[in-house]
Amino acid sequence: MRRLEPLRRRAVHVIVADGGSADATVARSASLADRVINAPRGRALQMNAGARTPEALAADVLLFLHADSWLPDAADRIVLRALANSDRVWGRFDVWIEGRSPWLRIVSTLMNVRSRLTGIATGDQALFIERSSLSRWKDLPRSR
Repeated sequence: MRRLEPLRRRAVHVIVADGGSADATVARSASLADRVINAPRGRALQMNAGARTPEALAADVLLFLHADSWLPDAADRIVLRALANSDRVWGRFDVWIEGRSPWLRIVSTLMNVRSRLTGIATGDQALFIERSSLSRWKDLPRSR
């Protein structure tokens, strides 16, 4: 979470939607996030809960990130540039899995290639989306 500080200094809001973790996620996140909420367990439910917070409702772009994932310091600028230079309303970051096994790099590469070829992304890839496009889904609120 401390790695998100450069983004927070540029007015990017960090919202933690905890799905009932048994570790110290909520306590550790309190001083590092703009808002920490309790959400139902499950990735989509947590994403929806985070997207309903006042900070997210006021945002033009949302980015969903696993707590154990990292973003580059300029992620906000990369996201805005990617959306501006594309006809897409969403995108994702490549995944790179750390570890000693050489298989992890192969898995990372295959995930990224599959995503580029199919347009399908996983939550592990840090997904971003324009809020205006979310109005197509009934369960997420529209921007104010």
